[in-house]
Amino acid sequence: MGEPTKSVSKEQDRPSASSSTQTTNVPPAPPLPNPSTHSTLLQPSIKKKNKTKVFRVFRSVIRSFPIITPTACKMPSLPGGKLDSNRTVTSGVRVSGTLFGYRKGRVSLSIQESSKTLPSFIVELAMQTNVLQKEMSSGMVRIALECEKRGEKDKTKLMDEPVWTMFCNGKKTGYAVKREATEEDLNVMELLKAVTMGAGVLPGKSDVEGPDGEMAYIRALFERVVGSKDSETLYMLSPEGNNGPELSIFFVRI
Repeated sequence: MGEPTKSVSKEQDRPSASSSTQTTNVPPAPPLPNPSTHSTLLQPSIKKKNKTKVFRVFRSVIRSFPIITPTACKMPSLPGGKLDSNRTVTSGVRVSGTLFGYRKGRVSLSIQESSKTLPSFIVELAMQTNVLQKEMSSGMVRIALECEKRGEKDKTKLMDEPVWTMFCNGKKTGYAVKREATEEDLNVMELLKAVTMGAGVLPGKSDVEGPDGEMAYIRALFERVVGSKDSETLYMLSPEGNNGPELSIFFVRI
């Protein structure tokens, strides 16, 4: 007689309810640390006014516009030339300025009282980061941000204008938009808190997008010169003995 067949209990085929399979889903490392809950950046001496909802909607519409392909045009009148004899030029005040952005994304300009304070002004420029890097390799960059003059009764300050027409070295590039600091902006400022002058890249999204996901930045001291209520200029200061690129940013109402 053959050997009796062993009956296999169906209970043995089923996984035991008490046995647990451990699955480890390791989330990807965040591109930048999140200091939103423990930021060490200080408040600027003059707090910014909150934007109105209308400005925020208008800003979002302008940001949807494409960057204009540069075409030759007449350089707008800049406050670096002759000023009216009735106007006096305020002595420059040094501020910390940072140009930053993903290589194939728009570059932003952040102005701080010092590298250890929260941004007091951020504008998203109408230019890609890699294009600005090429322009700066030429040795001299002049950026002009223009907007129209308001009525005499309007008390809007020059640096509170929401939208600007941007020119770079005499070429119109599109519209620059002032905006509030985002969480990512604050992350960048937190990482660069100890940097007074320098240039480099931050990891950003490089683990996903490769080199195009790197966050490039230029940090420098700027001299802020007020020509009038309708003109201000930022001059990038280079370390002594350093023949680096020259960068001037003009804000004008015409």
